Amino acid sequence: MVFRLMSLIAGLVLAFAASAQRPPSEEVDYIVLKSPQSTETSGKVEVIEFFWYRCPHCYSIELDLEPWVKHLARDVQFKRVPGILNEDWAIDARIFYTLEVLGELDRLHRPLFDAIHQQGGVRLKGDAFAKWAADWLGKQKVDMAKYDAALRSFTVESRLRRAAQMSRAYRLDGVPTLAVQGRYLVIPSTSRKGMLATADFLIGEARKQSVRAKP
Repeated sequence: MVFRLMSLIAGLVLAFAASAQRPPSEEVDYIVLKSPQSTETSGKVEVIEFFWYRCPHCYSIELDLEPWVKHLARDVQFKRVPGILNEDWAIDARIFYTLEVLGELDRLHRPLFDAIHQQGGVRLKGDAFAKWAADWLGKQKVDMAKYDAALRSFTVESRLRRAAQMSRAYRLDGVPTLAVQGRYLVIPSTSRKGMLATADFLIGEARKQSVRAKP
C-alpha cells in the first residue's frame, strides 16, 4: 500500500514537472486573434495588461507582474489598460486615467490597488466606490480640485473611449488578460507565473515574426 502511494505521488510529480517544462501551446495557454490589432509602439514588442482595480486576480498577479516588468528587455514595451466591460468597470478606468492626466499614476497606482483590497474598497460598487476612492486619494495629498476637473475632462473621456474600444477589439471577457503585439492573448490560469512564462514565449514569437517581416 505504501509503495503504491509513493508511486502515485511520484507519478503526479513527474506529470507536473513535464507540464511545467512543455512549451506553451495555442488554445491551451494562449489564443491567436483572428483580427490582429495595431500597436502603438513602433520597433518594440508591445505587451498590454488589461485589468480592473477591484479584481482580486488582477491584484494577485501584481506580486509577480511588477518584478517581471522591471526585467523586460529593452525591445519590449509594457503598458496597462483598464478593461471596460460595463459601466461599473468604467468608474475604475476613469480614476486610472484621471491619475495619469494629473501625473500621479506612478506614485499612487500600487498604493491605490493595495488600499482597495486591504481597506474594503473592493466590496463597493458604483458611486459608493467612486466616493471611497476620492476620499482615499484626498488623504494621499492629491489636489482634489484638479482631480474633479480632470475626472470629466475631454482627455480622460477620450482615453476612456479608447480603452472601451480596445476591450471590444481584443474580445475581452475577463481580467487579468495579457496581450502581446496585438496578436496573442494569454489565457488566464490559476498560475500567475504560468501566465508570465507564456507571455515570455509569445514575446519571443513576436520577435521572430518581426525578423521574418523585414525585407
